Amino acid sequence: MVKGGRLTQRDIARIAGVSQATVSLVLNDAKAAAGRIPDETRERVQKAIRETGYVADPIARRMAKGLNRILGVFTYEPAFPSAQADFFAPFLFGIEETAQTLGYDLLLLTGAPANRGKRKIFDENNRLRLADGCVILGREFDRAELKRLVAGDYPFVAVGRRDPIGGPAGAPVPYVGADYVAATAEMVRRARAKGHTRLAYVGPSKGAESSVDRWNGFASAIGEADAKLAPRAELALHIAEVGGRALPMLEAIRQSGATVVFFTEMADAVIVDAAARSQNLAVPGDLSIVVLGSHLRPMQSGTRFTTFSVPREEMARRATQMLCERIEAGSAGEQVVLPCEPVEGETLGAIQQTQAAN
Repeated sequence: MVKGGRLTQRDIARIAGVSQATVSLVLNDAKAAAGRIPDETRERVQKAIRETGYVADPIARRMAKGLNRILGVFTYEPAFPSAQADFFAPFLFGIEETAQTLGYDLLLLTGAPANRGKRKIFDENNRLRLADGCVILGREFDRAELKRLVAGDYPFVAVGRRDPIGGPAGAPVPYVGADYVAATAEMVRRARAKGHTRLAYVGPSKGAESSVDRWNGFASAIGEADAKLAPRAELALHIAEVGGRALPMLEAIRQSGATVVFFTEMADAVIVDAAARSQNLAVPGDLSIVVLGSHLRPMQSGTRFTTFSVPREEMARRATQMLCERIEAGSAGEQVVLPCEPVEGETLGAIQQTQAAN
């Protein structure tokens, strides 16, 4: 038995009568040891470990494998302020759960100090290399930084669909996203099946991939030729700017003749719903409302909106798992989109006869 101080691999090697390299191989690579070291020798090493109570230095073991067993998490928007905490929380839950299962610690990268108020992955105090790889979240990524990541050797995975660098035929970005195109198209079909033919859309059609995908799903479903959904639907109004005032938005929607309005932002749906009810308009009787993807907000209206659920936790779990595969196996990563489940809610109803006549 070694007296005083911490046991080392050299001590275990001396007790077992083997080289320190043999002890290191037994500790750090069980599969390789089984093929290269005789069973009797491995048993002597393992017996010495059991009898001495030796515990390998975790930092030394990580260095032997070239890994810190740390995953970075970077968000382009602050993850914890009250305005967005509920948006990011499911992602963080999924990342933490998977990292713990796979034996990794987490490092939250803030990109500090902020560059003119904007977070940057690559700043003068870059800390990326403290982590073995990074999960990146945000509504809209910095394309220059994304290009640099794709061109480099640092493992990363994006949460949310990202366009290839350099156009459709360019370098692919590894990501796990939500299928907003299919989910939005399904919401439009449900509205059309209830007789709605004049539809309003409140949200951008350009910008972040999530915004483009929602718009493409909406536009494609409006143009569908399907006898079951006849007559054809049309876009009565498109308000590209979000975060406007409730009454002007409601007035524009009503003047357009739209009987159902699709919102990309829950906050806009909440205030227009409240404004409609304040004007003695029934929702969904006089106006139906659909939200294109639900997430919790600090404000709660008490209304159960018709929407679809975004699998945020599962997206984060799959992205974290993909990142670990990139780190450990050197895989290139994939482009994965997960389905969104419809939420029936109570704000999409059948069109009234008086509305159909108008």
